[in-house]
Parts: sequence; C-alpha cells; structure tokens
Amino acid sequence: MSRKILIAALLAGLVSSAAPAAALQLTPQQADLYTSVSINPPSVNGMTVCYGFVCRRREMLNFTASDQKQLSQIMARGKASAVAERVAIQKAVVWFDKRMGSMIGTAKRVARADIRSGADAGNYDCWDSTRNVTSLLLVMQEWGLLKHHTVSNPRYRGNILVMQLPHNTAVIMEKNSRVEWAVDMWTTRYAQPPDVMLVDQWLKEE
Repeated sequence: MSRKILIAALLAGLVSSAAPAAALQLTPQQADLYTSVSINPPSVNGMTVCYGFVCRRREMLNFTASDQKQLSQIMARGKASAVAERVAIQKAVVWFDKRMGSMIGTAKRVARADIRSGADAGNYDCWDSTRNVTSLLLVMQEWGLLKHHTVSNPRYRGNILVMQLPHNTAVIMEKNSRVEWAVDMWTTRYAQPPDVMLVDQWLKEE
C-alpha cells in the first residue's frame, strides 16, 4: 500500500470514529421529551440523565462495553415470555438507578419526590424518571434487547376534580397483544423495582 493510500485510510478511519451515532427513530411524543428541555435524545452510545426536577441538572451516561454486557445479561433472562421480559425490564431500571446513584448523588433518593421533598439535587421528579426510563428503554430496543415489547409514548394523568395530581410515566407495548404497560420509576425509592402495571390501571392511580 502506498503512503498516500495509507494516510487516506487512516484519515477516513478517524472521521468515521468521530462521527456521531445515528439518531434513534422517535415518535413526536418521544422526541418532545428531549426538545422540551433542550437535550439531545439518546443514542446507542449514551444518554443524558436528568435529575434535580424537570432536568434542571443533567449528566451524560456514556455506555461502556461492560454496561452493554450487563444489560444484555439482565434482558436475556426475560426472553422466554412477555411477563418475564417485564420483570427483566424492572431489573434493568434498578441497574440504571445503581449505575447513576454514586455518580450524581441519587443513592438516597425517595419515592414520589417533588418540590415538597426539598432535596431536588439528589432526586428525580416524575419528569426526570419518565425521560430517563424512556431513554434506557429506547437504547435497549436499539441494541435488540427487547423481544416482546416496543417502547411506546409516555403517558400522562391528572384530574383535579378527583384530587388526582399530574403525573407521567414511561410506557412499553406488548407486541402480540398491543397492550400498554407503564414503567414508573418515580413511585419507588432508590434501587427498588419500578412499578409495572397496565396503563389503564395506572391512569386510575392517585
């Protein structure tokens, strides 16, 4: 190989390695999770982690080979059925919670944190947890780790007439039945499995 060809090949490799990962395919509702707080959507290489309430604080999680291996092992245990996969998704969210706990100071976060908690720096509100869980699910979907579900649009609830406060959650859809399931991290404390329930039921919760 001539010197010119070798130099050209090396330069091409550098450009290729520096190129950003292709953007994930998002629905308008999913895309709004990111544009509404001026952050980039997740990619196969990383995601912006929101905390501090409505993403006022943020940290980049760049996935390592070890991260992908661990998540792949977690999700592999759920490949037998949709029910098993939802359990695996719960474990993947716990993995994420622990992965970020010491990094951003959320290892003592509480369930149902909001402005009344008075400790925004170490907590997720429901907007943060919805964005973070949706991002994690989208990345795992892009990696091919979801066999029985797809990532659906986030869902919202709130009816002041029946004293139901505003709240939102990440959502998955079972491929065969087309039934949607809420994956709600906000209602549980640090390192506890997120609530996973039918969206129809979730919409009626307080």
